[in-house]
Amino acid sequence: MSYNLDKLNELSGGDKDFNVSIIEVFLAETPADMDQLEEAVEAKDYEKIYQHAHKIKPNADLLGMNEALEAVLTIEGHARGDQDIASIVSLTSKVREELDKAYPYFRDYIQ
Repeated sequence: MSYNLDKLNELSGGDKDFNVSIIEVFLAETPADMDQLEEAVEAKDYEKIYQHAHKIKPNADLLGMNEALEAVLTIEGHARGDQDIASIVSLTSKVREELDKAYPYFRDYIQ
C-alpha cells in the first residue's frame, strides 16, 4: 500500500524533516481523534461526529489517503445534513480500516 504524498511534498518543498514532523503529528494525534469519532457515532452526537471527522480530514488529504478523505467528507455531510446514522457507522468503519492500514506505512516512512 502506498499513499500519494504530492500535497505534502508540495507544502514542504520536498523537505524530508518537515514531512517527518507532519507524519509524527498524524501518528500521535489521529488514533485518539478516531477513537473520539467512534464514541461520538456511538452516542449519535452529530455535532461531535462532524468535529472529529473534520479533524481527521486535513491529514487524510495531506497524506494522500484518498479513501479515508472521501469517507470523512461524506461523514461530515451526513452529520450536518440528513443525519443518516447507518451510513455514518459504515463510513466510520471504513475510515478506521484505512487508518489502521496507514499507520504501519507511515511509521516505516519516518524510520
